[in-house]
Amino acid sequence: MKSVTLKPGKEIPIKYRHHWIFSGAVKSAQGIEEGEIVKVFTFNGDLLGHGYFNSKSIIQVRMLNYNNEDPIESLKNNILRAFTLRTQLFDENTNCYRIINGEGDNLSGLIVDRYNDVLVLQIATVGMDKLKEVLVETLREACVKLNIKIVSIYEKSTMTARFKDGLEYFEGTLWGEEKNDIEVKESGLKFFIDLRNSQKTGLFLDMREMRKLVGVMAKDKKLLNCFSYTGGFSLHAAKGGAKRVDSIDIAEDAVETAKKNFEINGFLDKEGLESNFYAQDAFVFLRENDLSMYDFIILDPPAFAKKKQDVERAKKGYAEINRTTLRQMNKGSYLLTCSCSYHLPREEFEKVVARAAVEAGKNITILQRHRLGMDHPINAFHSEIDYLKSLLLYVY
Repeated sequence: MKSVTLKPGKEIPIKYRHHWIFSGAVKSAQGIEEGEIVKVFTFNGDLLGHGYFNSKSIIQVRMLNYNNEDPIESLKNNILRAFTLRTQLFDENTNCYRIINGEGDNLSGLIVDRYNDVLVLQIATVGMDKLKEVLVETLREACVKLNIKIVSIYEKSTMTARFKDGLEYFEGTLWGEEKNDIEVKESGLKFFIDLRNSQKTGLFLDMREMRKLVGVMAKDKKLLNCFSYTGGFSLHAAKGGAKRVDSIDIAEDAVETAKKNFEINGFLDKEGLESNFYAQDAFVFLRENDLSMYDFIILDPPAFAKKKQDVERAKKGYAEINRTTLRQMNKGSYLLTCSCSYHLPREEFEKVVARAAVEAGKNITILQRHRLGMDHPINAFHSEIDYLKSLLLYVY
């Protein structure tokens, strides 16, 4: 096995179990293929562990372990450990959840989600891409061991992060039957997934706990769900007893799926519930419509800052959307505002929202920050993957 040696002092983050070794920390790495597994040594020759290498990325090594164990065995053990944990977190009312959460499960570059009897992979790095056969084999073995019936393993690696590692988009079935239309359950609610035409791996599983919170608070409310995608927040609000639920998304196919989700849950003709669906730009809707009828509004837009250079522009976008919304909201109403922009820190997001409230002439109180789903663990030694921001606000 080939090796990478670090510069003096650059071993400290790795000794504290960080997963990434940046190019500036590497002293020598000779004759290594992209994605190849290597031993990692300190400047003094002490073994730090194993990782996979990529000279094309600013993150040149991603660690697989921090000892002398066979790195493939470490990978297999981490997959089984993560999968076993997930089976302990959910009952029969939820069969869609994250199995592998990248660095949160010591598997940098890999996401695996379960949707009923289908597993969906996202592979972001060339190192994990080279291990694809091992991943599929290990996931199948884990399903057998945990008595979970899986008929298909599908890869949906369509994120731009792959380009940084020299990879192209890839989507297709890796094992089992071709399957596109999937029905899943979340907290007893049914969701229809069009796998190939969906965003992320199928659903935004990382917002599950916030959806449940909305459901708890929705009774007798008139709720507006902006950037509604396939209606996750809307379904939980309907289940929770909302009087009116309006869902808005710019994508017509997402709106149609939201309607279908309402139908399969029996909410389209639910007594005491008015539901409306709009295929429209949420920014335009918020500017041109009277929002004062709503006493609960949800803003969960796509990331405004996909790279560091976008942060200032993103802050202006978040300020505009929150200011426009808050300006029309009545005292005593609620706003759930969210950001999934990795490069915008939570503290900055909260400042932007607070200033927007002042400019809108409203007072706000933070009732709840983002509730982390336990299937989306954050590595205590590598907190950078904690990027989701949610603020449940009381407007007065």
